[in-house]
Amino acid sequence: MKKLLSAAGAAALLMASAASAPTAFAADAMSLVLNWTPTADHAPLYYAKSKGWYGEAGIDLSIEAGKGSAVSAQRVGTGGSDLGIADLPTTIQAKGKGADVKAVMVIYANSPQGFYWLKSSGITGPKDFAGRKIGNPPGDAARLMWPAFAKKVGLDPASVTFVNVSPQAKVAALKSKSVDVISDFYNEHDLKAREFGADLGFQPWRDVGVNVYGNSLIVNGPYLAKNPAQVKKFVAVTQRAYEACVKDFEPCLQALQASVSGLTPDNQRDQWNRIKQLMRDDTTTKVALGAFDGQRVKSDYDLVSSLVGIDKAYDPATLFTNEFLDKTVRMSGN
Repeated sequence: MKKLLSAAGAAALLMASAASAPTAFAADAMSLVLNWTPTADHAPLYYAKSKGWYGEAGIDLSIEAGKGSAVSAQRVGTGGSDLGIADLPTTIQAKGKGADVKAVMVIYANSPQGFYWLKSSGITGPKDFAGRKIGNPPGDAARLMWPAFAKKVGLDPASVTFVNVSPQAKVAALKSKSVDVISDFYNEHDLKAREFGADLGFQPWRDVGVNVYGNSLIVNGPYLAKNPAQVKKFVAVTQRAYEACVKDFEPCLQALQASVSGLTPDNQRDQWNRIKQLMRDDTTTKVALGAFDGQRVKSDYDLVSSLVGIDKAYDPATLFTNEFLDKTVRMSGN
């Protein structure tokens, strides 16, 4: 009888302890496909994950390397991934093709796109691209948006030849002269400046009137409809992570390197300094870090529609939302 009473008492204590302890729960799986292989602009995601911030928000986040904005936008649009990162004009086109996506946070408030060439090749600017070879990957946003750039600078879009070059092989391809021009994000500017010095020619897209929104976080429509609270938590954590990395990049770099091999720390630091410039505009500094300006989104839509084409027209206001952003988190002004 004493044993029975002792066992009953122990069970009662165990039940009381369980009742008073915090409720344990399993984090919900969430998948995110990147635009390309991870580099400095993705460091905040790895930092937040390493700190356990997503887990604390009830999110078990998996991050997958991507193969271009076109691929990630389509993957998210068809439900192959819950969320993703894609260039906004590419996402505009993907939605016109039927991809069910919505952008919930902008990373690059300014276009990161640029063209690079060697001055010794005789090229003095974009108007000399005619008859030349441009090297970039087939899923690259610059290739998809090339007609818009070409028409802005007065070129026939069909006057160049595109050559498939992986992101890692761009500099080597330009150096070997197997291509005449390469497209690349402004992030990598310092690497090319060191490699080619005074012989490097550079044309940022934003300086010829193609300053469209760049990389943005996008979410699958049906997933968003079913999981708005989870998306809101994800966006809040991600904003917090980008804000933390703007203030101090070193912990974020360490988290990135712990997950991704083959990265040169100094190159990633240079990239991040450029990325901070791309993240900053009046909306991200005054409304919220990651916020879209509706008029700019409409302008981007109109540009893509008129110079590239959209298969099926839609209201650009349905492409994005700022409702999941924490308005207290702002991009720093310097």
